[in-house]
Amino acid sequence: MRDFVIVGHIAKTTPDFSLEDLPGTSGRIDVLCRCINSAFMLSHGIRRDVRCHLLLMGGPEPKILRFDGDRLRHLNPDERSTAALIKRALSIDVGPSWRESTPGIFIRKGDLRSLLESLMEEGQRLYYLKEDGAPLSESVSDGAFILGDHTGMTEDEERLLESMGVETVSIGPLSLHADHCIVIVNWMCDNAARSR
Repeated sequence: MRDFVIVGHIAKTTPDFSLEDLPGTSGRIDVLCRCINSAFMLSHGIRRDVRCHLLLMGGPEPKILRFDGDRLRHLNPDERSTAALIKRALSIDVGPSWRESTPGIFIRKGDLRSLLESLMEEGQRLYYLKEDGAPLSESVSDGAFILGDHTGMTEDEERLLESMGVETVSIGPLSLHADHCIVIVNWMCDNAARSR
């Protein structure tokens, strides 16, 4: 299983944003929608072996949305419909346990540490994508890949990742958009899996 974790520092944790003005009203959920589409979309289908976690931090309590490719339904390649799925998930009451909002989309309260701990308990190897990291091995075909949103990761978050033993890796020296990084990582992992 391949996982992507995207930290949305200002992404709203409530559904009171306009689908007509995502950049201006949602805390840049449009950036996260592009990441979802890059993680899952194929030419004529979606990836079933991928999960994507969105950590929404633009509210009093952070929330985590999980998209499971093997169960995912109703995902289309446009940002607006993806944002509508997120809006629907944010409209249900949640606690620390996962609740399914629509097929393949789950939500719960939680922070970055709790999310990473749950991935580690599943046996996932964790990689933090950063320009000055060690080159990502061409043999990597699975794991959990952690990315910041358009603001990057904070120093506190980077210290947390380091304290948890997360490997800092790079796909190149230039700062790329998170959704572009996801496309490149998918390509690298697909090639590694094919050569096995």
